[in-house]
Amino acid sequence: MKFLKPLTLLLFLIIATVNAQSNNEDEAPMQNGTIDQQFEYILDKSGNFRGTNGLMYEAVKRSMLLTLQAHTIDSINTLQNTLENANKLGVEQKNEIEELKIKLVDTQTDLDETRSEKNSMALFGMQMSKVGYNVLMWSIIAGLVVLLAFFIIKFKNSNAITVNARKTLSEVEEEFEEHRKRALEREQKVRRQLQDEINKQKKAK
Repeated sequence: MKFLKPLTLLLFLIIATVNAQSNNEDEAPMQNGTIDQQFEYILDKSGNFRGTNGLMYEAVKRSMLLTLQAHTIDSINTLQNTLENANKLGVEQKNEIEELKIKLVDTQTDLDETRSEKNSMALFGMQMSKVGYNVLMWSIIAGLVVLLAFFIIKFKNSNAITVNARKTLSEVEEEFEEHRKRALEREQKVRRQLQDEINKQKKAK
């Protein structure tokens, strides 16, 4: 009899540890899964049960909803940061493109002025033939055009990232709002059913 209580306590601790590990493994999707997987997990784990009055009830663990809410907020914040960074990058690249356009116009103006001259040309104090001068100027223009095309492509890519980020953010917000409404409706339904049961119990007394 003296060893019975310690043995019972030890058995209880072992069972509690196994149950805790099992719960941690069962709720792994809530920690490691995507937002969509977490939604599916909660919908799968939310179950029905029959009350003492014979009515069916639906239940969702509050901890799961809080975890999903925290993860959703984190995802939204991450998308917002990505969107802000993409917008900043887009502004910087747009300014660089404008600067390159101005430089390209200036270079074209210099080239037009050079073409109007009929005599030998001087560049940086050095006399150059018209052919050599034109080759040099067109090389500069070609380099500027390549740089301009590069920054235009980068700017378009950043715009695409911005659009995708906004779209994803909007979809996540819509999914979260829809799930929150469903969860609220379920909670209100359970509360009404519980209140009805309480009222029935009071009337029965």
